[in-house]
Amino acid sequence: MSARERLKVLRTALAEAGLDALLVSQAENRRYMSGFTGSSGWLLISTEAALLLTDFRYTEQATAQSPDYEVRQIAGAMGTWLPDILKGLGAGKHVGFESEHVTYAAHGRLAEAASEAGVNLTPTEGLVEKLRATKDAAERESLLRAIQITDQAFEAVAASLTPGVSEREVAWRIERTMREMGAEAIAFDLIVAAGPNGAMAHHHPSEAPITAGVPIVIDIGARVDGYNADLTRTIVLGEPDDQFRKIYDIVLSAQETAIATVEAGLTGDQTDALARTVIEQAGYGESFGHGLGHGVGLEVHELPRVGRGSQDVVEDGMIFTIEPGIYLSGWGGVRIEDVVELRGGRCVTLSAAPKYEQVELNR
Repeated sequence: MSARERLKVLRTALAEAGLDALLVSQAENRRYMSGFTGSSGWLLISTEAALLLTDFRYTEQATAQSPDYEVRQIAGAMGTWLPDILKGLGAGKHVGFESEHVTYAAHGRLAEAASEAGVNLTPTEGLVEKLRATKDAAERESLLRAIQITDQAFEAVAASLTPGVSEREVAWRIERTMREMGAEAIAFDLIVAAGPNGAMAHHHPSEAPITAGVPIVIDIGARVDGYNADLTRTIVLGEPDDQFRKIYDIVLSAQETAIATVEAGLTGDQTDALARTVIEQAGYGESFGHGLGHGVGLEVHELPRVGRGSQDVVEDGMIFTIEPGIYLSGWGGVRIEDVVELRGGRCVTLSAAPKYEQVELNR
């Protein structure tokens, strides 16, 4: 959708929420609604106006990137410019703000400005995020490119690994390869966790040398046009032992079950249960401590939430991850993650990197 089309959809949501305008401060929401990629600014969207408020550093950029918005240059403390802008809406108007993305101090300044302008300040949650959960064709294309680069970088680096290389060196090789393939950045701090380190789901790569025969959890993602990929594979240098084969097969079965059986209309909690039941029945329920997945897009973690207790409904056009795992203290972990898309009510896997169930990498 174009920015103009997104404005139309958001204005409908504002009317349904009883709001006359919305202040957008979260960076990804700001980019999604306007196309503006600068690091500082606000959007004020009402039924009639679409303002992009930013400082001198970004006004020229904002004008070029956001032709559907009136760009206004701001300077100084919020109290010096926001009251007059809000007064333009008219007294008694109800103005929403993104409560999940505003600090306590910023809220105090917002409240003062709203009081001076005579408008009513209303906290909101997820108004733009819910729009972002369903991807349009252009977003999907950017995601597919990011996923392709991630897949190819994993294959290139995994095939070259030898015992003795450090986790940090592997992470750097992957980052360098993704950038050489066209990624604008890495989507997040890459995870390379070998042996017992793999029991920590978000381990930071260290200088520890990787040895043969231990599980290596590799969680990586490239960013393209602001959109993020997310891929996890677990591999072994040399011959895997029986413990690895057992745990890997359980995790792979859980992932394949979820991908084969998820369908539009399920909640995130119900989707999570499709994989979690497999792991629980194998006796490792307590070792799968995180949710099954999450939406991916301008943020690595966004709607829909696919985990225990989530009432987010998965629908066609949503792109999210399926990433079950088992983590055993003192031994390590196995996680397998793919990005998937709901299309025609069913799940289509977008990630294409091979899944090494039993492979000798040092041939």
